[in-house]
Amino acid sequence: MPDSSSPARSQSPSTQAWVVVAAGRGLRAGGGVPKQYRLLHGLPVLAHTLRAISQAAPGSLVQVVIHPDDAGLYAHAIDAAGPLAASLLPPSHGGTTRQTSVLAGLEALASHAPTQVLIHDAARPFLSPEVVARALEALQSSPAAVPGVAVVDTIKQVDAASCVVATPARAHLRAVQTPQAFQFDAILTAHRNAAMAGIDHLSDDAAVAEWAGLPVHIFAGDPANMKLTSEADFEATARINANDWASLNDIRTGQGFDVHAFGPGDHVWLGGIQVPHGFGLVGHSDADVLMHAITDAIFGALSDGDIGSHFPPSDPQWKGAASDIFLRHARDRVTARGGRIAHVDGTVICESPKVGPHRDAIRARLAEILELPMDRVAVKATTSEQLGFTGRREGIAALATATLRLPFA
Repeated sequence: MPDSSSPARSQSPSTQAWVVVAAGRGLRAGGGVPKQYRLLHGLPVLAHTLRAISQAAPGSLVQVVIHPDDAGLYAHAIDAAGPLAASLLPPSHGGTTRQTSVLAGLEALASHAPTQVLIHDAARPFLSPEVVARALEALQSSPAAVPGVAVVDTIKQVDAASCVVATPARAHLRAVQTPQAFQFDAILTAHRNAAMAGIDHLSDDAAVAEWAGLPVHIFAGDPANMKLTSEADFEATARINANDWASLNDIRTGQGFDVHAFGPGDHVWLGGIQVPHGFGLVGHSDADVLMHAITDAIFGALSDGDIGSHFPPSDPQWKGAASDIFLRHARDRVTARGGRIAHVDGTVICESPKVGPHRDAIRARLAEILELPMDRVAVKATTSEQLGFTGRREGIAALATATLRLPFA
């Protein structure tokens, strides 16, 4: 078996390609968006999937097939995925069935003339390098190879009235997964011929290969390579990974500082909460001094510039913008690196307004934005003993620290 730590490195970028099927609606999983764009640990599922492919098969061409209405969701998922080692091609538009969507992806790849293609479901984000290595090994002796896992439950075949008519022997049954691997020309021809014959509802690409008379080899799949289908799947995944901190052993701390002057107004924004006051704060955005400091602390821990480099004050689109946009972006930069925010701590420095009555509301709002429990968000307040610009009640300052946990690169 090839070295699974780098299963695709023996393939040049022009010989191996992927089709990622992301054109389905998948709304039964909940979340209000197709499941491939639903957030999983802070990232869209598709972003997780593309990162897994990039790690398992660096340098491969990747053709994603999306629904025509999902361009915005797709763009966000790609941005959230961060740098990808795989060569991501412009997305193609899928059809009304999975089979027609795969054909669209294969046709888009045809001009690149790959020799092998792996076809993968966008909603299977737990792809491992070992499965990819086994797929490529199986392709050395077969035109079609698909991962399968042994069936552990007894299977009953039923009729239209739900009465049992047969009990297949489990020893001969496999639950089939993706990625399904093929010699490119063979599966493209099979898909084209099926489409010309008016056959477009086969359940997977192995079935298309079988219809075309291609021998299909089953290699060992991975029980962890689950497909996210229902709300229960997302809930189960969240429970399994809720305490998965062991691999995040690159611990970083960043600090942030911000200040804004008072100006006309009847409230200030602090940590996403509107606090009544005799003045407002002057700034290009909503001047949320606490949220700005926390955002910069996160960027600092990532060594990823500062708030001004991500959201230049010279850009008119940020005029009056809500600062939770900036903080969510910083949070997403952490998850794009495969990390988690462990704790944030902010201190507001001012003579007024009084922060204490609003402290827990601020903590709750910050925790909501950062997707953290409240016990990982600290907010304090102090005066400067009437010294300096804050002591003269000319404005508000804020200090913040952020502790992140990242995987070692």
